[in-house]
Amino acid sequence: MGKVLLILLCLFLPALAVLIKDGLSIKVLWAFLLQLCGHVPGVIYGIYQVVKD
Repeated sequence: MGKVLLILLCLFLPALAVLIKDGLSIKVLWAFLLQLCGHVPGVIYGIYQVVKD
């Protein structure tokens, strides 16, 4: 899946985008917890994880 589609998915479901990119890991839990704290921190973390190589 392309990075552009994953970034768009981050805007709505950051944890799912991180799950698709990295697989099941602690990063998915962090994305989910940050989204629960506030949607914006989850989106920022999700985009960071998707674009990071």
